[in-house]
Amino acid sequence: MPTQRNPLCCFQVIRCRAAVAWAVGKPLSVEEVEVAPPKAGEVRIKIVATGICRTDDHVLEGCFPNVDFPVIPGHEGAGIVESVGEGVTTVKPGDKVIPIPLPHCGECSFCLNPESNYCLKSHFSESQNLLPDKTSRFTCKGKQIHHFLWVSTFAEYTVIPEYAVAKIDAAAPLDKVCLLGCGFSTGYGAAINTAKVKPGSTCAVFGLGGVGLSVVMGCKAAGASRIIAVDINKDKFAKAKELGATDCINPRDFKKPIQEVLTEMTGHGVDYSFEVIGRADTMTAALASCNMSTGVCVMVGVAASGSVISIDPVLLLCGRTWKGTLLGGWKMTDSMPKLVSSYLEKKFNSDLLITHTLPIAKVNEGFELLRAGKSIRSVLLF
Repeated sequence: MPTQRNPLCCFQVIRCRAAVAWAVGKPLSVEEVEVAPPKAGEVRIKIVATGICRTDDHVLEGCFPNVDFPVIPGHEGAGIVESVGEGVTTVKPGDKVIPIPLPHCGECSFCLNPESNYCLKSHFSESQNLLPDKTSRFTCKGKQIHHFLWVSTFAEYTVIPEYAVAKIDAAAPLDKVCLLGCGFSTGYGAAINTAKVKPGSTCAVFGLGGVGLSVVMGCKAAGASRIIAVDINKDKFAKAKELGATDCINPRDFKKPIQEVLTEMTGHGVDYSFEVIGRADTMTAALASCNMSTGVCVMVGVAASGSVISIDPVLLLCGRTWKGTLLGGWKMTDSMPKLVSSYLEKKFNSDLLITHTLPIAKVNEGFELLRAGKSIRSVLLF
């Protein structure tokens, strides 16, 4: 538990719990860590709840690019501001917030482009293993612990740059809206923002984890007339149909490639396809399953570092569009408060994705449920 602190002085080191990944392939270890105070432009947050995302599992497997160990994973969290560093103006102690795993510095060419939600300070161009000043705020057993995407929500307290934090409505239940920090927003936005699914269209969604099911929800909200859910785990079909899928198919039930099955089911292929698994072969199958002229395929899943895709150029020659998405195309610092408001107004029900709620001490059990295909989203509570 956190040590008692003088309420007149927040700028002290906090000792608290965190799930630390000491090395690739090893279970997480719940440790007491020291969290330094925020420096200028930084915010220290008490994390209340955090979801377990497949991306965190990729970190533990060593498949996610640009991650240094030991590290505190987690990037789908919600919490309360504990203290702020000099110059911070957008949040104050006591505010409810959601950390943003894709920053929005507001200054780079991408942030200034209204059609982009990317930021040059993201991990694809600038490592986020340490904070912008190239130091860590985490220490455990005398060793420096790395940050993950600057957010590290598997820590009870974490320090994040101000431009990677979004203030949300004080009425928001943090154990529910934490999913908006990554999984739900990514899938829902992939359909609404990136693909721009049209009413009456046909869609195929490859992968029915938390993000894939959020794509299903987005396609339904956009008015798609047919949503075909594709997964090798039939146990997920009932939930997919509950959320809007009209058809559910298992590739293992067919002797022909799944793209041929989808083409036969729809005549010329679907209007929109979404790959939400992160495998090169399913990415190619998703592309081939959308119609050859106006079909749009959106890559949502994160492939293992170093993966390479080989395709027949004819798949694109006739007009298919193949595109990727990060966090569903939302400019998160601006969009997150609006998404939370939509949640509170019951415009969508992301709660349906939560299948398990566990204490942080059972973090490894949460990952076992994920790997066994027995959970959609597990939420960890501190």
